[in-house]
Amino acid sequence: MKKHFMFKNLLLGIIAVSFFFTSCKKEEEKDLTLSELMAGDIDLNGATAPTNVPVDPVITATFSTDVDPTTVTASNITLTQDYDDSSIPLTVSASGNTVTIDPQEALGSGTLYLLNLGSGLLSTDGKPLEALERSFTTEGTFAPSGVIAYWNFEDDADDQTGTFMPSDVIDIDYEASRNSAAGMAATFNGSTSLIRIPNGDNLSNTDDFALSFWVNADSTKHGQFVMGLSAWFGFQFEIAGDYSACKLAAQYDFGDGSSNSDDLWFPGNGETKDNGGWQGWTFCADLRDEGGVKALLADKWAHIVCMYNSSTKVGSMYINGELMKAQDFNLWPDDDPKQGIVGLKFAGNEGNNTFVFGFIQDYNDPTLSDDWANYSNPANNHFKGQLDDVRFFHKVLTETEIGLMYNSENQ
Repeated sequence: MKKHFMFKNLLLGIIAVSFFFTSCKKEEEKDLTLSELMAGDIDLNGATAPTNVPVDPVITATFSTDVDPTTVTASNITLTQDYDDSSIPLTVSASGNTVTIDPQEALGSGTLYLLNLGSGLLSTDGKPLEALERSFTTEGTFAPSGVIAYWNFEDDADDQTGTFMPSDVIDIDYEASRNSAAGMAATFNGSTSLIRIPNGDNLSNTDDFALSFWVNADSTKHGQFVMGLSAWFGFQFEIAGDYSACKLAAQYDFGDGSSNSDDLWFPGNGETKDNGGWQGWTFCADLRDEGGVKALLADKWAHIVCMYNSSTKVGSMYINGELMKAQDFNLWPDDDPKQGIVGLKFAGNEGNNTFVFGFIQDYNDPTLSDDWANYSNPANNHFKGQLDDVRFFHKVLTETEIGLMYNSENQ
């Protein structure tokens, strides 16, 4: 009986020791798990995906145990832009049980992103993460990533990227914009209003170029120089005096040190190379039965995008999300150097590279000496109306991005 009791206790002891070591082993072998995922103070790991993440987030992922830094790579951690499935370049690093995820450029606003943490992420003792995906949307209305300069005119003329700040703001009022979400817009009086932005050549000197803006032109003013950088020696956007056309005139780089200007001109008459128009015009919307260009631009808000694509050598203009004009420099005459255009170029006076809102060029050391281009004459084509949400990109925007931007900001 005593022997039986001793054997029973010994057996229970063995079972207890076995359970202890088994429990420890199971604890040690527990897979790597995510404890916390934050963008600043915004929780990315909650039950509801946040919609207010800033466009320049630094994301920190905290795990249950230390992470093997050699597994913290671009193949194991990805950030994808939902609307076009493009991958966002990231800088990733690990310290202990924390992984830092830093997008290499500002994200687009109002955009859904998908963050994937893959099973290739390992703890320092080789235990894997169960792959997971989290989503978030950046704050604001939609705009593509890669913006070089952005003016939203919320009671000032500051560039929201902090790069192209104004040196002078003359006779500008800030009033309600096209809708409540758009906030305020800059109002120009048509005679003296001007916003001066130094170093405008850095907006112009680029291979790929895109300019997006909202404009509300007051038709009591006949002839509107909406904005300009030394006129066509940099670039300018202009609305004709009778509102029959609009254009982006720009200086184009031939890649050999020389340059010349050309107009991305939209008359709304449907003329292309196939029906009597210039041989390089591949598309022109026909608005003659709809009131022409004036019906789009006079006394109402319009969203305009002008672009040059250096890889295709195509210039294009979109108004309210729709293609209005396209021209292909590959189709220019064989002896025309414009077939070799590589991008845009600033060719104005070296002493003044100031970009302005409200006129064709700056008043200080102007490139054009003509009387009609003289800022001091209030009867000239100073812009009268409102501007809002002006963005410059050194990249080409897709039709999807242009449509999303218009639809988002038009709400």
